Amino acid sequence: MPYVPSGSSYCFYCFFLVPQPALCGGGGRAWIKNMKPCGLTSQASYTKRGRHCTFEQAFKNIDADLRNEAGCTTELDYTEQTSWLLFLKYLDGLEQDKAMEAELEGRKYAFILDEPYRWSSWAAPRDKDGKLDHIDELRFGSQAEKHELSHLYEAKIKNMGNAGRNGGEYYTPRPLIRAMVQVVQPEIGERIYDGACGSAGFLCESFDYLRNQPKLTADNLKTLQERTFYGKEKKPLAYVIAIMNMILHGIEAPNIIHTNTLTENLSDIQDKDRMDVILANPPFGGGERKELLLESCNLHTVLDCPGGTFQGAGVKTVVLFFEKGTPTRKVWYYQLDPGRNMGKTNPLNDADLYEFVELQKTQAITAKSWSVDAATIDTATYDLSVKNPNGGEEVIHRSPQDIMDEIAALDAEAAEVLTTIRDLL
Repeated sequence: MPYVPSGSSYCFYCFFLVPQPALCGGGGRAWIKNMKPCGLTSQASYTKRGRHCTFEQAFKNIDADLRNEAGCTTELDYTEQTSWLLFLKYLDGLEQDKAMEAELEGRKYAFILDEPYRWSSWAAPRDKDGKLDHIDELRFGSQAEKHELSHLYEAKIKNMGNAGRNGGEYYTPRPLIRAMVQVVQPEIGERIYDGACGSAGFLCESFDYLRNQPKLTADNLKTLQERTFYGKEKKPLAYVIAIMNMILHGIEAPNIIHTNTLTENLSDIQDKDRMDVILANPPFGGGERKELLLESCNLHTVLDCPGGTFQGAGVKTVVLFFEKGTPTRKVWYYQLDPGRNMGKTNPLNDADLYEFVELQKTQAITAKSWSVDAATIDTATYDLSVKNPNGGEEVIHRSPQDIMDEIAALDAEAAEVLTTIRDLL
């Protein structure tokens, strides 16, 4: 029986010590004296939830340490520093595995980093009691561990959307991405590309979609790992986040290039560089580009999303689905109406987009969906945000409870910022 300091509680399923009256990160509390297992019923549950508790606490500890460092004041800063540390630790473990594999096969492995610069040589500091550094508590040994880490890492990326300094550019709502992937329906063997990949949300969700297809062969899995997902990103912070996010989702060696797609010469693109599917949230605008889109591609679907779809952005969002090769003849529109004002406390979810995904399969005409002939689109502006002919948009007034919840959330956020400032004084 481990020693438990006075005034502390002990989570049975993850064996993680937390101060009373704090709750264990996995959602349960159990006193050591009665050893209640936090409502879980199996050893497998203990292992999974315990791992989640430990990993979540490690992330919190890392953020707490970074908060005391000069220049680290927001989730953007924490995620950037954490991403580099996670990558170096992951690379070290991967190279150790590759070296062992080569030794068993009688080959010599060439390390990417010389020994003095490897994580195992200079990092992983321990205190006087031999305790591991926070980063060393995060393990990549199994797919299950990567899966747990990926969820926590995604949460950090999502928080960046509210961290200021254009944090939202790194995060497209995952329910929206999943709906887009379900409509496009990529297949094994197709090359999927995002030319402004940000945190690689489109590539990660596409990988999850394809990895869960039935009856995948070993060749299929190899194709997913090596010859399916490609991305480019201009900004250094987003670049490292994208790589780490893909690694945690299960892609060992992400094909992400640090470059500005908009500066590339299109005449330099060869057939071998062409992609089958493009899923992206790129900079987009200008009547000329929309004209080119309608004339050279079949713009078959437009998803019209309300303000608040992207956290921190009150403007409406329009999602375009098109196939290259034939001009647009008819466009099917769907007006997303979740029945509430969306925001930080009421974000977009998968259920909001279920009807859209189902109706899009047949492009059915309903009160929320309609078709428009391309010939009727105004060629002066090429405005694609056509008003629903079935009636004007209903004004949805927020309930007092929603407003109070958001005020409480903003107050809590402000209190955290003030605490950070006090710590720095």
